Amino acid sequence: MSSDVFAPVQRVVVAYVVVALGTVAALVLLSVAAPRLATDEAWGHALIVGAFSVLLLLRARAARKGSATGLRAIVVIGCVLLVVNLVEAALPGVFPSWMRVEMVAIAALMLALVVLALRVRRAR
Repeated sequence: MSSDVFAPVQRVVVAYVVVALGTVAALVLLSVAAPRLATDEAWGHALIVGAFSVLLLLRARAARKGSATGLRAIVVIGCVLLVVNLVEAALPGVFPSWMRVEMVAIAALMLALVVLALRVRRAR
């Protein structure tokens, strides 16, 4: 499989990792500057986002090498993260507004990831 076909998937995964790291960095800063915006729920979400970023990186590496299960895992993880982030963003009063924006951005990234991963699957 040409790495060029997989490159868009890899870029979205890297973008997700950047968002995950940015979320944790934002929470560290907010913990000092505005603790009311760094809630326990926000930290829980950030830790889960971080864990999934590591998992997606590992599955992307396997998929890039031709693993069908790695590619399938990317699609499944992307679908789960899409739905969970949209549901979390819609929960009233649970997360700070800035994190709701982050959740919608993650959902958009995951939609793109799923579409691109399915294209790769069809190309294989």
